[in-house]
Order: sequence, then structure tokens, then C-alpha cells
Amino acid sequence: MSCIVELRNAGYSAQNKKLAKGVSYCFEEGKTTALVGPSGCGKSTVLKLAAGLFAPDEGEVLFRGKNISRMNKVENLAFRREAAVVFQDSALWANQNLFQILDLPLRVHFPSMTKKQREARIESVVAEVGYKKDLGIRPAGLSMGEQKLIAFARALICRPVLLYLDEWTESLDETASQRLIDMVKKLQEQGISIILVSHDVRIVRALADFVIMILEGRIFIRFTKEQISGDAFFATFIEKGMES
Repeated sequence: MSCIVELRNAGYSAQNKKLAKGVSYCFEEGKTTALVGPSGCGKSTVLKLAAGLFAPDEGEVLFRGKNISRMNKVENLAFRREAAVVFQDSALWANQNLFQILDLPLRVHFPSMTKKQREARIESVVAEVGYKKDLGIRPAGLSMGEQKLIAFARALICRPVLLYLDEWTESLDETASQRLIDMVKKLQEQGISIILVSHDVRIVRALADFVIMILEGRIFIRFTKEQISGDAFFATFIEKGMES
């Protein structure tokens, strides 16, 4: 078993509240792990610790054996190229048009790419996610669902090996949601490692190799895909735990 990301006794606090407590876990390379639990349980906090977006107050978070908090500039840039996040609120830059939003990561991480090459990559990824409107508009001109499609496209633009998904299908209609689920399945076939947060049992069942239930900022229990699909008790337990 090879860990692409490992949390070692990681904790995180904000506004005098402990949001993650002593979390230790090896996220296996090439596998999809779903973080589930009731609202406010700390699952998004654990995801952001794993993504290096939150620096732990205690313990450490490693990407392929390197402490993310201690990476130098070159190492951190390489990590950001290899790992991408789709945020729950999309987090698109309001003062940039959609083409500029998608172009910037390519400019930063692949400075040798020509304008034509960048345009071709953007066109390809936008087609993959199913966005068909003008790229010259700003995010304010999009529906919430369309913003999610662009956020997903931005995450894929550098062809990452690790993808973090935080409620990435929320606000999408059934057709758009299924398109992105199908895309994630294709990424799984390519061996991409995925860490996701979802309250949608259907998505968890369809995509997860492992399911971790978070309660009060701690790992409560871990299930395998076989346990979820083969045992009605486990599936019901997870569903009820996500609703509580």
C-alpha cells in the first residue's frame, strides 16, 4: 500500500474551536476515498488539511512522504501542479473571465506552453465537462451549476494526479451531475487518486473505494467498497450517519 497523502495525528482549530482532532490516515494512491458525516462534523476540514489548504496546529500532513507545511517554493509549486481542488462554492475569480481563469494555471505551471497550446488544452477540457457557452464572460454571468463546471475544468486543466472534490456536484441538475460523475469514473480508470466530500449516498456508492465517517473532528469508522455494496447494514449506517 502506497500513501499519496498521509495525515499523522493532525489537528486544526479555528475561532477557539477544535475542528479536527488527532486525525491519522493513509490515503492510498490510485484509490478514491470519501469523507462523510453529518453537517459540521469536520469532513471538509479534514479534506482541506489533506489538500494543504489548512496548516495543522499539531501533527503533520505528507504528500508522497514530504511534509506539505515544510515544502520549499519549488516543491510546493510542484505539489500544486499535481493536486487540484474543486471547492464547494466553486471559488472562481470574480474579476477574471472564464478563459483567463482557465489560462492562469497553465501559465504558472507550464510557462513553456505556447498560446495555441494553452487554447487547445482549454478547449479540450471545457468540452470534457460539457460547458458550451462563451468563455469571455465572468463568473457572475453563470448559474451556480455552470460555475461548478468551470471549477471542475480548472481542476483538470493541469492533468493532476490527485483530485480533491468538496461537494462538487451540488447545485447541478441531474444531467450535469451525472456527466461529472462519469468523468470521475474515467479519472479513476486512469489511476487518479481522489479524496472527496459528499452528502450524496448515490455518489459515495458509485465512486468510493473507501469511506471514512468523521464525527466531531475525528475518524469514527472506515468502510471498504465491498462492505458498502455487500452489506445492507453498513450502507444504512453510512446513510443515517450522513443525515444526522
